[in-house]
Amino acid sequence: MHPYRWGDPSRPAELPEAVRTALTHLGAREPAGEPAEPDEIAVPPVRLTDRAIAKLEDVVGRDHVRTDSATRVGHTRGWSTPDLLKLRSGDAADAPDAVVGPADHEQVLSLLQVCTEHRIAVVPFSGGTSVVGGLTPRRDRFNGVITLDLGRMDRLTAIDETSRTATLQAGVRGPHAERLLAAHGFTLGHFPQSFEGASIGGYAATRSAGQASAGYGRFDEMVVGMTLATPQGTIELGSAPMSAAGPDLRQLVLGSEGTLGVITSVTVRVRPAPAERVYEGWQFDSFEAGSDALRALAQDGPLPTVLRLSDEAETSVNLADPARGLGSGADGCLAVAGYEGTADGVAANRAAAAEMLRAAGGRPLGTEPGEAWRAGRYRAPYLRDPLLDAGALVETLETATFWSNLHRLRHAVTEAVRAELEAAGTPALVLCHISHVYETGASLYFTVVCAQADDPVAQWSAAKAAANEAIRSAGGTITHHHGVGIDHRESYAEEVGEPAVEALRAAKRALDPAGILNPGVLLSP
Repeated sequence: MHPYRWGDPSRPAELPEAVRTALTHLGAREPAGEPAEPDEIAVPPVRLTDRAIAKLEDVVGRDHVRTDSATRVGHTRGWSTPDLLKLRSGDAADAPDAVVGPADHEQVLSLLQVCTEHRIAVVPFSGGTSVVGGLTPRRDRFNGVITLDLGRMDRLTAIDETSRTATLQAGVRGPHAERLLAAHGFTLGHFPQSFEGASIGGYAATRSAGQASAGYGRFDEMVVGMTLATPQGTIELGSAPMSAAGPDLRQLVLGSEGTLGVITSVTVRVRPAPAERVYEGWQFDSFEAGSDALRALAQDGPLPTVLRLSDEAETSVNLADPARGLGSGADGCLAVAGYEGTADGVAANRAAAAEMLRAAGGRPLGTEPGEAWRAGRYRAPYLRDPLLDAGALVETLETATFWSNLHRLRHAVTEAVRAELEAAGTPALVLCHISHVYETGASLYFTVVCAQADDPVAQWSAAKAAANEAIRSAGGTITHHHGVGIDHRESYAEEVGEPAVEALRAAKRALDPAGILNPGVLLSP
């Protein structure tokens, strides 16, 4: 992974000439100079004392405590556009003082004790794909910051084929998890767009939602047990599939973003690997008609494994299939329905869903657009790098609401972002799709493209603040699957209210009295 480019550097994306022309019409101009290379980025001096470093080395071994610049740069911030822009400009002010790689749960516990003793802030890190500032803790009250890289903890430690559960260490990344499970005939079925880089621990810590959530469920619905290392000791959660023994503390840990403890392993529900996969496209005259069709399937069934709908703007630029070139899309709105399972089950669900989609005004486009989306579903983020190189600002945001409020929320966010960027002299293209559906509502995922201003980080910060305000005013949740981090922290506090925030603070004080775990993330310091 490149420190400030998305995904695998051996698979770069190129912009079609038509896109470069469109960016010119938006006012985009290639930035002067080239982005800083990783070895050109300066990092601050290491603040850890020699004694503290020696203590860390006593736990994990000298080879697994890294203070070299390249390793520190590679663990600086996450994958949001502002994160990338800062590194491209040579800014690594938030680099950790050291990157420490534990081998097991016991080493994590010991490291937390050392960091508590020496007042060192700890940032749990496995995939490093946060896009909301979840890897940028507060530093001023501590004697240094370490990144706790769980990449060595990447094993499948147990599988129960009868119960269909598997226990995976937190550092297992998405593709490796699927390979490990496939050897036993199973799949997790969790495929977020960050799949190539994200990990099991990160999925749990952020309440991740994969693109196949309609069929397999969100990650928090898959979790049946967890092991958590805290400065106060170990917490084991999930002794049975369901229980009435008090509040479900798994729900406290899920979404806690490394602030209550370090998730070291997760036990998940798995399913047999599908014998057949079929993805197809449907066209609707309007976003409203398409969303009515998706609601009918979500509420009355049959529910496909994947179900998503691009609005008119996103359909027209063909963001659902970037491999075929942006700007080559069709009219109306494109829906993608994917079916996975046995051959008989797929055939039956396709036929029943097709009847409902036709009744709602949908026109079948065959399997080509659906299969193209499936084949290229991880490629869209790769476009961000050449777009930034071309002088464009591109970023995403998401929310969710009830069906009855869906169109109001979409309109409010779209107009707020457009107005803010137009006021800054950079008119924007705002695209939207429904990415996940439920009986009671759906999520909305926005992609924003405009020309970079002189200070693109400040430019996006203002647009993001406008979007956050619009989401809260229009009754949406501040995040559906990206997490809270720092970017959504204040809006999250407004959403849940002060008593709820104080309850979380109390839990943190109980588990992390010294406040060393990801300070300032999720909860304001």
